[in-house]
Amino acid sequence: MGLSVACQSFASSPAAREFGPNLRLFNPNPCGIVVRMFDVLVYLYENYWRPDACPDHAQLTRKLSAVGFESDEIQEALVWLDGLAGAAESYVGEQAKTSLRVYSNAEQEHLGDVSIGFISFLESAGVLPPPMREMVIDRATAIPGGPIDLEDLKIIVLMVFWSLGEEPDALILDELFVDEADRLIH
Repeated sequence: MGLSVACQSFASSPAAREFGPNLRLFNPNPCGIVVRMFDVLVYLYENYWRPDACPDHAQLTRKLSAVGFESDEIQEALVWLDGLAGAAESYVGEQAKTSLRVYSNAEQEHLGDVSIGFISFLESAGVLPPPMREMVIDRATAIPGGPIDLEDLKIIVLMVFWSLGEEPDALILDELFVDEADRLIH
């Protein structure tokens, strides 16, 4: 079965309907498995309110397979989540308010200007403290390829909040999920 047929088959499945507008099967990203890995992450966020509510890896793998995810994308997501759990465990204190984050050349190339700008926006808005920013950068640089797509970065930000058991502010959720074209301007 070709990828197009598999995508169409999955798109009409019950698992796909659970994603609603967040389903991004046809993302033109050349790293196809990574794109679908983000679909797994969104599914976990929507179905498990906290990381500790997730079953162990073996049971979670079976559940994700049952709703239509492929084993490669599940394993990719679980490895990424293990890295997120490690980053959450090492989540530490505050930095001085006058500190400045300087991105290395490799980080600049991997993240891209748009993603760095979005991280700076969240930080300047006071919703992404420096330790969380570092978690976002760590998990974004764990994704192969680059520069990272802004929509994927938004999922990473959401998963960082999720990993710490924190609910983002409603305005931040709006920024993370509502398509700019669908926003109402007052």
